[in-house]
This record gives sequence, C-alpha cells and structure tokens, in this order.
Amino acid sequence: MSKTDTDSHSADEKSTDGENETSDLEPDDTTETSETLRILLIEDNPGDARLIEEMLKDTEELAQRVRGDDAASGTPTLTHKSRLEEGLAVLTDTAIDIVLLDLNLPDSSGLETLESVHGESDETPIVVLTGLRDQQVGVEAIQRGAQDFLVKDEVTSELLVRTIHHAIERARQERERRRQREQLESLNRLNRVGHDITQAVITTETRAELEQRVCDRLAESDAYRFAWIGGVNPGSDQIVPKAAAGVEDGYLETVDISVSEDEPSGQGPTGTAIRTGDVQVANNIQTDPAYEPWRGAAIERGYNSSVSIPVAHEDLVYGALNIYAVDADAFNGPETTILSRIGDTIAHAITAIERRDALVSDAVIELEFRVEAMAEELVSLSATESCTIKLEQLVRGDETLLAYGSATDVSQEAFAEAVEDTNGIDDVRFLAAKREAFEFELVAPAAVSLFETIATHGGRVDSATISDGEFRFVVELPRGRDTRQMIELLKEDHSGVTYLAQRTAERSDSTNGNSTSVLEDELTEKQRAALETAYFAGYFDWPRESTGEEIAERLGIAPATFNQHLRTAERKFFDATLDE
Repeated sequence: MSKTDTDSHSADEKSTDGENETSDLEPDDTTETSETLRILLIEDNPGDARLIEEMLKDTEELAQRVRGDDAASGTPTLTHKSRLEEGLAVLTDTAIDIVLLDLNLPDSSGLETLESVHGESDETPIVVLTGLRDQQVGVEAIQRGAQDFLVKDEVTSELLVRTIHHAIERARQERERRRQREQLESLNRLNRVGHDITQAVITTETRAELEQRVCDRLAESDAYRFAWIGGVNPGSDQIVPKAAAGVEDGYLETVDISVSEDEPSGQGPTGTAIRTGDVQVANNIQTDPAYEPWRGAAIERGYNSSVSIPVAHEDLVYGALNIYAVDADAFNGPETTILSRIGDTIAHAITAIERRDALVSDAVIELEFRVEAMAEELVSLSATESCTIKLEQLVRGDETLLAYGSATDVSQEAFAEAVEDTNGIDDVRFLAAKREAFEFELVAPAAVSLFETIATHGGRVDSATISDGEFRFVVELPRGRDTRQMIELLKEDHSGVTYLAQRTAERSDSTNGNSTSVLEDELTEKQRAALETAYFAGYFDWPRESTGEEIAERLGIAPATFNQHLRTAERKFFDATLDE
C-alpha cells in the first residue's frame, strides 16, 4: 500500500480534482448528529483512500470510545480530499475531529504539507500516513506537531482505530493542559495586578488619583486593551468617564451610556452593572446582543470581550470599572471573581478616602431642588407680592413637621390668608416682628414624607426658600454619601421634585464642635425635638415668644412630658459643654 506499490495502479483509478466528497460510512443513515465522529482524509491515491474507508466501515465502537458516550453514533463521517488546497478548505468550513494526512500530494510534499495543515487548525489532531521508506519522516512529523504516524503497508483496522482514538485523546489532554496553564498564567498575572492596585489604594491621597492608577495598571497588562471607570452624572442617567487608560481612540466620546433600564443606552454591561450591582461579562462582543448600540465602535478598536464590575460599598454606588480585551472569552471563571474583588477593594478605598476627607474638612455636599405642587398659595404670594419666605429650621415631631422661618416684604395678614388657603399647612403662629420682616411657625404634616425620605438616607434639609414663584430647598449630605441615590429617591417618591444643582460648601461654625456631638449622639429624638422646638419657637427669649403649653401642643405631647424632655436635654447639653 506504499506509494511505490500503488504507482502501478491504472490511471482510471485516480480521482480527478473535485471528485472526492464526504462519505457517510453508514449509507442507510444520512443524518449527521453532533456526536458523529468527523474524519478528514487528505490522500491522492484512490486505492489507499478506499482501503482506509473499508477499514473504518466496521468500527462502530470508535465514536463511543472517543466520545465516551454509548449514545454516540458508531459510524464516523469520512471526508476525502486528494489535494492539500481542498483539505484546507474543509478545515476552514467544517468542524473536524482528526486529519489523516498523506505528506506527498499533487500540490504539496514533505513536512511542509504537515505545517500547512497544522497552521490552518493547530488544535485538530493529525495522523501522518507514510510509506515503508518514510518512517523517519513520520518520526520528524511527530516532532513537528503530528499526534502519530502510520505506515500504510502495516495498517490494520484495529491499529487504525486505536491510533485515531489515542490521537484524539492526546490532543484533548494537550488542550486541557494548555487551558489550565493559560488560566494559571492569567490568574498569576491578575494577582500581580491586584497586588499593585492594593498598593495604589494604600498610597493614593485622592479618589481621582486612585481611579486613574487602577486604569493605568490594568492597561499595562498585555491581556487588556482598555480600562475605564465611569460614574453616573448627578441629576441625570448618563454615565460619564472618571478615569481611563489604554487603547481608547475616542471610544468614550463616540458612545452614549446610561443607567436607565428604559433606554437602549442603559441595557449594556456598564449600565446594568451599576443598576443591579452584579458583574456583567460580554464574552463575544461581535455576537452579544447587549452590545448592539456600541458593537461597531468596540470592534473597530479591537475590543472582542469585556467585563463591567460595579464599584459599590454598602449603599454607596460609585460607578463601574470596565475592562476590554482583544481575545474573546477573556473573562471567564476565576478571573472574573478576582476582578470583582478588585472592584470591592476600589469601593472600600474610595469610601475610606471620602470619610477621611470628611473628618478633616468642614466641607459638605449641598443638593438644590425645586418642588412643584407644594405650598402653592405661598408660592403664588411670592410672585404677586415680590416677597421672600425662608424656612430656616425644620423640626420633626411624631406626626407633624414644624417649620420656623421668616418672611420679608409682605404683611402678616396677606401671609396668614395664603397659609389658610394652602393645603398641607395646618396652622401658623407669628413669633416676632421686625421692621420689614416677621418670624413665624408653621405646622405642615403634608411635608413630612418628603423630609422623612431625606433624613432616612443620611441627609437633612438645610434651608428652603419661596421666592419669585418658586419653592426651592437645599439638602445637606456628608461628603462620601451617594448623591445620585438621594436624587433618584426624591424623584421616584415625589414626582414634583426637580434636581437643580450640586455644590460643595463649608459647614457653618454653629454646626461644629462639641454641641453638635451632644445633639447627634447624646439626645434621643424626642429630647432633641423638644430642645430645638423650644429654641426656635422663642421659649428662651425674653419675653418668651412661646409658652411650654404651646410647644407641647405643637409636639402633640403633654406639657409635663415636654418639660421632662426639655430638662433632660438641657442637663445633657450643659454637662457636655461645661465639662468641655
């Protein structure tokens, strides 16, 4: 069956180009299942090809041995091609389990034939077919990447089946070892990246510096092409870049990304990661439906897979870390777990930085809002009378909100009439009158839910102003709080609230020092409400603007109870102040 022996075959036994087609070795069953063993034979001698085909006809157990599944089809599918060019075309278009390869073909000869097939599909096992005089070539073929070689004149059906089985199994084991080795290298590389990021966490002083160093370190890795950190712009759903590094080429300028699940721009990995708090992996950007709006821009820059990692700590959502890779399936298994931990580390570090800044700084975050459909008569009064109404202190009782403020350029009579017509305000009491202004107390149970939302999430209403036909209020938050969450909560719970601006402000001297600690840490809510109401209602003025009975009535408690809360609060306050 060697080349020399078969040279005497008549010319009519030779196949012409294009005559060799796929042969199902079980003619009665023409349906090819996913378990069918697919063999590609590249052999220009028709006699040798027919012999190989005959040997495989009665090998029904071959697929079961290879697949390890009794349900696998027992009849392999043999595709025979006589030229290298045709065989390479089959490898390009069809999933092949093993190649049986003659090295000497009409359009190629020697080990170059093997190199061509191996270059087309380096993971497909190859068994080389040689003549008696070419056994040394077979050994060299194994050294060049073939799984095994067979001497044609010595081939038997059992030897052929065993060789095919062992070649496929060895190739599978090699692929698994290579996969494990690559995964280990990837994890070692990522652990080094994680270590460097941890060092950056320790040494950086600001959030901006930390985020930039994280992106720089990730982009330095050969495995990643681009990295960026984005956060939600306060007052909108848009996600804006905070830091970026790597091959970007204007990508962030060309794409529109949001956190809204109602918009196509919010359905991608970044928006979903921020919205849900879960890591989002796109193993193949070219086919992932979530990448539809950004696919062209991503592929143009060589991004074939990505991962979006939420950067969040407890109820503080800072944004998302986004990493892109050239290879598809670059973010599978343990690698994603480690990247998720890096996201947690970044979030913890940002929290620590902002809390540290809050401790050493007098700065706070102020969010300004406009509210519709609240105190509409007073809002209308401010427009018609060109007056200004300021609410300077809000004290929450059990079921009501007491508001203390002042009004300028309006008479008490006009103000009282507007209050009487205002839904949501139960009563007004005038405390002190000045030349062009007067002080007042309002009882407003309808406003409680709005301000409860603010207080529940760590904020407080610093001030509220009704002027020029608008009702605006300012919420004060400690630095480090999630401003976007506060904005979204107010929008969701109260349809008439509109976000206007955010700014950083210095705490006033009156909110600093030991007195603040006493009010916040030592007094109960009822004691604090009693003390604040008494102070702002003029209980400590001379002459008194309000009596104890009036304040107790406002708070909905008995005068004796008010007196007890007030005395306890005074004692705690003076103990702390005088001890200091």
